[in-house]
Amino acid sequence: MASVAVAEKERPECFDLVITDVRLTGETGDVLIERAGQVPVIVMTAYGSVSSAVDAMKRGAADYLSKPFEPEALSAAVDRVLRHRAANGTSAPGVSADPFDIVATLSSPMQEALRWARKVAPTEATVLILGESGTGKELIARAVHNQSTRTGAFVPVNCASIPETLLESELFGHEKGAFTGALSRQEGLVHAANGGTLFLDEIGELSQAAQARLLRMLQQREVRRVGARKAEAVDIRLVSATHRNLPMLVEREEFRADLYFRLKVVEIQLPPLCERGDDILALAEVFITRTAAKLGRPRLELDEGAAAAMKRYKWPGNVRELQHAVERAVILHESGPITEELLGLPSSSAPNSIDGDAAGEDASLEGYLRRFVLLHQDELSETELAKRLGISRKTLWERRQRMGIPRRESRPPE
Repeated sequence: MASVAVAEKERPECFDLVITDVRLTGETGDVLIERAGQVPVIVMTAYGSVSSAVDAMKRGAADYLSKPFEPEALSAAVDRVLRHRAANGTSAPGVSADPFDIVATLSSPMQEALRWARKVAPTEATVLILGESGTGKELIARAVHNQSTRTGAFVPVNCASIPETLLESELFGHEKGAFTGALSRQEGLVHAANGGTLFLDEIGELSQAAQARLLRMLQQREVRRVGARKAEAVDIRLVSATHRNLPMLVEREEFRADLYFRLKVVEIQLPPLCERGDDILALAEVFITRTAAKLGRPRLELDEGAAAAMKRYKWPGNVRELQHAVERAVILHESGPITEELLGLPSSSAPNSIDGDAAGEDASLEGYLRRFVLLHQDELSETELAKRLGISRKTLWERRQRMGIPRRESRPPE
């Protein structure tokens, strides 16, 4: 196995790969990058530290991850960096030859999606990934990048998580004095992805102004910082994703038709988990094994009731919700197989049929979230709501903004 370090004080040259945060106790991640020398470094950072991430890439970081991130995203980044290191003369045994192996699937729709992803990965084609939240869009985007010939970083951006007033600056950078608070020149995430792949998640949330600048970048292969007079050439591959209906947004004139056709050179549709059949139990086994190993627990199994409940449940939060349910069950497990009770899945009567709604009415994920939040927001904290829904607090906040459901002032303490 290749040696991988989550390091602060260890000697970087002793490892095949170093994983570090931008901010460390006593020194910055930039210092560690310099100390690492020829050893590749993956940098972790929050969205609020975009400039630090860009600086880290310029100093020689091999890749970076924006927190919070899924374990699969870290695994994919490690896999790509170690394979690249091995290809350049340093062996790293145990690394998967196929980045798409991290997607466990037996279902025909998912296999078809992976077939298209494998086919387009070695090309320079722009890719649009469609699917509900939690279906693994970023995971597929990373695999496409990892299977490509690009040597630069995979730079993920969640367009819904950055305030609209800052989005253009974060993407394209800005000059000193370009706007109030621009105290210094800053390079954007597009610059960080130069030579690599820029992944724009939730691209349907881009403002009209940001859409126009993105379209120009794709057409001219150049980017101009906010407040700058001259544009600079960039070499990026764009992979984007959304759960929204872009053709409908185009019809409503909320999304540019010319940009939409630029994005969908190759379109990959990811099926919701409820349409993936036996993948539910196969993925559950993967998550059980991973979580048990992380907690130092012996191998665990699902009992018949838990397996039946998993196959019966609709999984509105998709793979992410399944992962959280399994992790909860393993953490709470004491003896014997994992039971249905340990999974903590909502009963069939709630929240799917609130206030007399007919079964199946407004069965979309947005409808499910709306009904669940309205029913439980007076009794549950934001953390508890997010946990029950199988999503992060950040995602819950984003959905509240989209659905027009503000947080109540008088809510249970966190």
